[in-house]
Amino acid sequence: MESKGKYYLTTAIAYTSGKPHIGNNYEIVLADSIARFKRMEGYDVFFQTGTDEHGQKIELKAQEAGTTPREFVDQVAGVIRGLCDMLNISYDKFIRTTDDYHEAQVQKIFKRLYDQDDIYKGAYEGMYCTPCESFWTESQLVDGKCPDCGREVKPAREEAYFFRMSKYADRLIRHINEHPEFIQPVSRKNEMMNNFLLPGLQDLCVSRTSFQWGVPVDFDPGHVVYVWLDALTNYITGIGYDAEGNSTEQYRKFWPADLHLIGKDIIRFHTIYWPIFLMALGEPLPRQIFGHPWLLMNSGKMSKSRGNVIYVDDLVDFFGVDAVRYYMLHEMPFENDGNATWELIAERTNSDLANTLGNLVNRTISMSNKYFGGIVANKDAADEALDGDLRAVATGAYRKVTDKMADLRVADALTEIFAVFKRCNKYIDETEPWVLAKDPQKADRLSTVLYHLVEGICIGASLLQPFMPETAERIAAQLNTELRGFDRLEEFGLYENGTKVTEQPEILFARLDMKEVEKRDLEIAAAMQAAAPAEEQAQEQEPVIDIEAKPEISYEDFSRMQFQVGEILSCQAVPKSKKLLCSQVKIGSQVKQIVSGIRAYYSPEEMVGKKVMVLVNLKPAKLAGVMSEGMILCAEDAEGGLALVKPEKDMPSGAEIA
Repeated sequence: MESKGKYYLTTAIAYTSGKPHIGNNYEIVLADSIARFKRMEGYDVFFQTGTDEHGQKIELKAQEAGTTPREFVDQVAGVIRGLCDMLNISYDKFIRTTDDYHEAQVQKIFKRLYDQDDIYKGAYEGMYCTPCESFWTESQLVDGKCPDCGREVKPAREEAYFFRMSKYADRLIRHINEHPEFIQPVSRKNEMMNNFLLPGLQDLCVSRTSFQWGVPVDFDPGHVVYVWLDALTNYITGIGYDAEGNSTEQYRKFWPADLHLIGKDIIRFHTIYWPIFLMALGEPLPRQIFGHPWLLMNSGKMSKSRGNVIYVDDLVDFFGVDAVRYYMLHEMPFENDGNATWELIAERTNSDLANTLGNLVNRTISMSNKYFGGIVANKDAADEALDGDLRAVATGAYRKVTDKMADLRVADALTEIFAVFKRCNKYIDETEPWVLAKDPQKADRLSTVLYHLVEGICIGASLLQPFMPETAERIAAQLNTELRGFDRLEEFGLYENGTKVTEQPEILFARLDMKEVEKRDLEIAAAMQAAAPAEEQAQEQEPVIDIEAKPEISYEDFSRMQFQVGEILSCQAVPKSKKLLCSQVKIGSQVKQIVSGIRAYYSPEEMVGKKVMVLVNLKPAKLAGVMSEGMILCAEDAEGGLALVKPEKDMPSGAEIA
C-alpha cells in the first residue's frame, strides 16, 4: 500500500505516583487502536507514550515509602511500562521525563523563554493543591477546594518564575476559532473558551522552590521547573526537538503532532498552556487535541479502601488481553463517561466475544471439517439474494469503519465490524447447512455457503486487527490464511479455493460462569481493602448526612406527584443569572423547559444527553424571567454540592418513576 504520509500520535504521559487503574489504562489502549489502524491505512506512524516523573507529590510519596524519588519513579515507571506491554501496546517510544535528553532540553527551553522575556521572576501567593501541582486564587476554588480534583488546598507563598500567558491569549483564541478540529469533542472546546480564555488568562507559575524533585533551573539554584512545563514538552523532546535550533530529522519529519490523546481532566493544560508554550518557541501547534471521557467503576470514583479499584492485570489474568481491550474500546461513549465492573465485562465477553464471534468461528470450522474434511471451496452454487447480501455487508464494512475512525469514534467502528460477524451468524440460520448436508444433490451449495462464511470471517478478522490483534491472528491461523491489508477488504472471494482449515478449532472465548466472576471480584476487593492503610480507610469512609425530618405524608400525597425519566436535548446558561441553567427535556413525546440552579456544578455541554429524574407536574413558574415547567431532581451533600439523580440503568425517556 502506498504511504499516506506521517502520523504522530501521543498519549498523556502517566504520572508515577502509583500503579494506574483501568481508567488510566483506557487511554493507552484507545491510542494503540488508533495507531494500529493508521498503520494499516498506510501511514508512517510514530506512537509515543511514557511517564511523568517529577513534582512535589512524588517527592512526598518517596518519603512515605522510605526511598529516594529516583528509586520510587524507577519502580513505578517499570510497572506502567509492564502494563503497556501486557496490553499489547505498539508504542514506538516510551519516554520518561527523567531521561537525560529530556531534562537537558527542558532547561534549554526555560532559559530561552526567560531570555526572550516570556518568563519573569516574581512571587506567588495563593491556595495550592499538591495532587494537581496547581496554585489557585480564592475565586477559582469550588466550595473552598481545588476546582480540578475537589481535594483540600493549603495557603502557600514562594518565590517563582511566571510565564506571560496573556501575551499569546488572543492569538490562541484566533487559532481555535479558525481551526474547529483543533479541540475535540466540541464540548471541550466550548468549556476552554468560555471558562478560561474569554474571561482572560492569568500569568502562569512555572517554577517552584518548596521542593527539590524536579528539573533544576540551571541559572537560578533552588528553583525547579514547574511540572507542567516539564511534562508537556515531552511531546517534542521525545522526537528530537532542540531549543537551540539543532532538532533532529525525526523531529522535522513528525512535528506537528497529528493527535494528542488525553483525558478530559487535563484538557486545560493541553489546549491552553501547551499551545502557548509552542507559540513562544515559534513551533507549529498540534493538529488535534482530543479529550476523551473517563472510565469509571460503578459510575463512581475508584478507591482502594472501598475495594472498588479495577486493575488491568487482574482483568487480563481472568478475561484475557483482547477481551479487556474489547470492553474498554467498545463500552466507552464518545463524550460521556463509561462504566466498568467485573459483571459488565463478563456479560459483554459472553454476548459479543463468546457467542457472536467465538461461536461463529468454531461452528464454521467444525462444519467445514464435518462435511468436507476441512477443505473450503467456492463451487459457485450461489443464492444471489442471501449470498449477495452477505457479500455486501462484508465488503461495505471497511468504508463504514474508516468513516467512524476518521472521527475517532472507536466504539462505533467496532460495532460496524461486529455487524459483519452478526450477519454471518444470521446467514447460518438462513442457509441451514445441516439441512443442506442431508441432500447429496446440494453438496456444491453447502460448500459455497461455507466458503462465504469463511470469507466473511476473514474480512471481519482483518478489520479487527487494530483493536484485538491477538484474536485476529488466531482466527486467521485457524482458517490457514493471512490477515488482509486494508486495500483488499472491499473485494469478496480472495480466500484461496481448496484451503484446509484447522482440524481442531480452538475456543476463542469461553463462556464465563457469572458466579465465578462474582467470586473473583469479591476476592480481589477484599484483598484490596485489607491492604489499604488504616488512615486511608478512615478517610475513604462513605460520608452520611442526617437532615431534619419533615412531617409524614400519606400515599395519596405521594401519588399526586408525577416522576418520570427525562432526556436533556439541549441546555443553555440563563443570561440574567450566575446560578441557573435552562434545559429542554424530552419526557416521552413531550419536551418541557426546566430551569435548575446547578450552573456551579454542571456546564451546559455536560448536561446534554443525560437521562435525569424529573418532577413533571410541578406548577410552572418564572425564574430570572425564564419559564420553568418542572424540576430536575438532585442530591445535595453536606457542603451544598449537587449531583443529578439519574436512573441506575439506561431507561427510555418518559419511563415512570414509582
